[in-house]
Amino acid sequence: MRISTRGRYALRALVDLALNEDQGLVQQEAIARRQDIPSPYLARLLAQLAQAGILRGTRGPGGGYSLGRPAAEISAGDVVRAVEGPIEVAKCLDPDTRRVCPRQTICVTQPLWKRVGEAVSAVLDGVSLQELVDQARVLSGEAAGPGQS
Repeated sequence: MRISTRGRYALRALVDLALNEDQGLVQQEAIARRQDIPSPYLARLLAQLAQAGILRGTRGPGGGYSLGRPAAEISAGDVVRAVEGPIEVAKCLDPDTRRVCPRQTICVTQPLWKRVGEAVSAVLDGVSLQELVDQARVLSGEAAGPGQS
C-alpha cells in the first residue's frame, strides 16, 4: 500500500501553510514554490482540502489560505482521506465499491486486510498537523512557537 502524491503533497502543503500563517493568508504560489509542487496540481489539492473544511480560502487581491481549524485538531488521517478517499488496503473493503466480492462470506484474508487498514488509519489519525509542524521546526533548527511542544 502506498499513499499517493496527493496525500504526501497535501500534508507537505498544510505543514508549510501552518508554518507560515502567522504572517497572514498564505498564497498557493508561495506554497507551490517552497514545496516544489506544481501549482495547478496544488490548486486541486487545496480545493479538496477546503471542501473538507480543513482549509479556508479567500479569493481576490491579498487572498490566500488559512487553516479551517487549529493544527492540533487536524490529523494526518483527515488530510489523507480528504484527498485520497477512504483508507482501505483492498478493493473489497472500499465502501464505494459497487461490486461485492463473490468470496466475501468465505474469504479468509478479508479480516486481515480490514485490520491492516484499521492500523494504518490509527497511525494517521494519531498524528496531528501540529505534531508535523513541530517536527518541521525541529528539523529546520527553529524553536517551537508559543504554547507548542
